[in-house]
Amino acid sequence: MTVKLCGICGGSGSGKTTLTKHLLDSLGTDQVSVVSFDSYYRDLSDVSMADRSVRNYDHPDSLDSELFVSHLDRLRSGQGIDVPVYDFASHTRSERTERVDAHHLVVIEGILLACFPEIAKRVDILVFIDVSEEIRLERRLKRDVAERGRQADDVRRQFAETVAPMHDLYVEPHKGAADRVVSIDETYEDVAAELSQAMLLGTLD
Repeated sequence: MTVKLCGICGGSGSGKTTLTKHLLDSLGTDQVSVVSFDSYYRDLSDVSMADRSVRNYDHPDSLDSELFVSHLDRLRSGQGIDVPVYDFASHTRSERTERVDAHHLVVIEGILLACFPEIAKRVDILVFIDVSEEIRLERRLKRDVAERGRQADDVRRQFAETVAPMHDLYVEPHKGAADRVVSIDETYEDVAAELSQAMLLGTLD
């Protein structure tokens, strides 16, 4: 089986997960595996909650890139992986994992994908979603309050103190390396259809 990797990156709240869902809808779960880099935050169970609350989770060092790369290599070779389950409320990994099997197309999505050379060189196509900071903050605010139990003021503070500065340092500079830059004017349905053809046309066994 030929396995191809599609990396979807961009700032927090840019729509990476939404585009990934459209790819799944377009191709079906029997053709696509999905792995989120967010699942690979380092386990901080040995650190006090006070210390966890002030860590910079938008810096590349917060992610277990070594495990992630090893999992990408397993998927590329056609083997399944056991993805960590991360608890964003406690900043720790659960004892359980989620099984992801290899398919013809593996979509990996994450804010900081492109800043790790060892990840970038493994993807067959790198997609960067380019969305303004104002829109990204609005989307992140809604998500973190509704899904992660955060307070709105804390979300805004974190965005100003770490999210935006880390975006300028580690995300935006890699836009030029992307094979495809998606603008706010494009529909994710159309982009997903385009990517589906680019990645899978003529490659299915």
